[in-house]
Amino acid sequence: MTRPAGSPTSELSERPARREFNDPRRDGEPDYSEIQQSEEFTRLRRRLRLFVFPMSALFFLWYMTFALLSAYAHGFMGRKIAGEINMGTVLGLMQFVSTIMIVLAYRRFAGKKLDPEVDRIHELAGVEKE
Repeated sequence: MTRPAGSPTSELSERPARREFNDPRRDGEPDYSEIQQSEEFTRLRRRLRLFVFPMSALFFLWYMTFALLSAYAHGFMGRKIAGEINMGTVLGLMQFVSTIMIVLAYRRFAGKKLDPEVDRIHELAGVEKE
């Protein structure tokens, strides 16, 4: 994708600021209050919230739908699908499937969007990657 000349970019490598988060009073240890107030940390927290809150709300709605169907829709949940397997069993197992899907989605999201920001903050703080 091309962008017009002179347009802003959010790539990490093009950031001109080379500020470091070291506290000179404490033998070069990271200055955690400086890190917490930094633009990089704010961006990291915002990206995390943009994933966590909507995903949590969606999962909560899905879980509450299952719970309400279990409590009030006995006919629907007891409907046989195959042999002794009914709709309640399938929807209950789908809770596990959806949890695994959320974990995999978060893992992918974190690898692409969060980990580079964390690495940048570690670099500025002078912390070795573990």
